[in-house]
Amino acid sequence: MRIQIYSILLVSLFLVAGCKEKNEDTIKAHYLDFSKRDDQFTGGIKMIPITTPKGTFKVWTKTVGNNPTIKVLLLHGGPGLTHELYESFDGYFPNESIEYIYYDQLGSYYSDQPNDNSLWTNERFVEEVEQVRKALHCDNTNFYILGQSWGGILAMEYALKYQKNLKGLIISNMMASAHAYNKYADEVLGPKLPKEVFDQIKTFEKNKDYTNPKYTELLFKYYYTEHILRIPLDKWPESINRCFKHINPNVYVYMQGPSEFGITGDATLKDWDVTEKLKTITVPTLVIGAKHDTMDPKHMEWMSKEVQNGRFLYCPNGSHLSQYDDQKTYFKGVIQFLRDVDSGSFKKG
Repeated sequence: MRIQIYSILLVSLFLVAGCKEKNEDTIKAHYLDFSKRDDQFTGGIKMIPITTPKGTFKVWTKTVGNNPTIKVLLLHGGPGLTHELYESFDGYFPNESIEYIYYDQLGSYYSDQPNDNSLWTNERFVEEVEQVRKALHCDNTNFYILGQSWGGILAMEYALKYQKNLKGLIISNMMASAHAYNKYADEVLGPKLPKEVFDQIKTFEKNKDYTNPKYTELLFKYYYTEHILRIPLDKWPESINRCFKHINPNVYVYMQGPSEFGITGDATLKDWDVTEKLKTITVPTLVIGAKHDTMDPKHMEWMSKEVQNGRFLYCPNGSHLSQYDDQKTYFKGVIQFLRDVDSGSFKKG
């Protein structure tokens, strides 16, 4: 009798494994088949109408691949940057048959850019993401959000209101409090710079001389290559240079402020803080931090424990753009998270 039971269990395991393998093969076979999609003509690009209190505008999206159970919407940083900072994903996601959607938020380069500061609020951006989700026909059986930097803020805000529509959440290189971010920049990152350099930068900022070429030169030479992207400037990826070239400074300064040392001045995000709300997020969540980030990795590890079903990914060689300067760690962790959630085997911790 015992032998019969073991035999039945063994056959069942083979059947389950066979079905899983067959399903994965089917997804892989149809991953690049656009023949039954309404965006075949444009190669996956859709200009999605977005209703706002100031009228209807269009935002740019581009879907890569087909996967009915894993669709990842990429929320770029800034605010006011572009989807281009995610182009390294092309080197990893297709091989894993992960469907992902590039997306320029309203005000960004490839989308409409209305000149109205009343549109640049967290609440309106959250509603924009929800409209994008509906237009792409995503739901909680397949919908993931990955937000980096400001995109991480937007991802958290979206989850706090609409987590019922999410299958998984990825917060990349973003803390849960503007005040904590400012404190880390002032007390940890700034003093790591050569004293004479940090003093010059603070003088430029005190005088609000943010457009001074010397200020920009100091930031790029001493700060950006240490904490934004740890690659020599002349070797920065073309996609990143293009992304910075396409920034909308009006949106960026209005929400983030002109300084790179925290969120300062009259920036609308200067008092943003969701630390007390994180515990209400129940969906599987991956929080990504890096050793050399502009954000405190210890704070981001804490965030992963504060949400109810969190996991922390630490990039020991990475900075703010870990998807470039610590790719092996970054993509291995992100892909594993997506696979675990998709298969139902996700475990927090």
